Amino acid sequence: MSVIAIAFTTLDGVAEDPDGSAGSGPGPWMFRYGREAVGGDAFRLGRLLDDGVLLLGRGTWQHFARLWPNRDDAFASRMNAADKLVASRTLTEADAAAWANSRVLQGDLLDAVKRERRDVLVMGSLDIAHRLAAADLVDEYRLLTFPVVLGRGRRIFPENGPVTELDCVQVELDGPLIRTRYRRSTR
Repeated sequence: MSVIAIAFTTLDGVAEDPDGSAGSGPGPWMFRYGREAVGGDAFRLGRLLDDGVLLLGRGTWQHFARLWPNRDDAFASRMNAADKLVASRTLTEADAAAWANSRVLQGDLLDAVKRERRDVLVMGSLDIAHRLAAADLVDEYRLLTFPVVLGRGRRIFPENGPVTELDCVQVELDGPLIRTRYRRSTR
């Protein structure tokens, strides 16, 4: 089992509100290079979506639950079919029924992740990614970096976060974007 944090980022590491849907200020910055740049399986998740579990915070889950069920491409089918855990203190199982294969995480987040036998994919949920990183539970980061510097906004690696040594295991140039994978260092 691996915990994989997935994020769209800017050159200065901002991962907050890439599509502008949260109205947080820094967004939208993701679509400046066209929707095709971020469409489909942008993070090369492949079978991880089939065999793993998505772990989403309430806000991300609610946004995705409005977005993905209305799409009919191959990647949307995988997203809709994937098992989903929602970390929320306010959503109920009845709420989670709004998006197929979703269930509300019961109990402590860190304990639930430690017990999980499948790969855990943290997508777009910075609070969760930060909590898991602080507990030294993130094994891999998959980032799609955009050539823009925002100078403000929440980052994938928070200020005063834990020291983390990573090995770069993949770099792929995709037009103006850079797709990278970093794994926990073996040194």
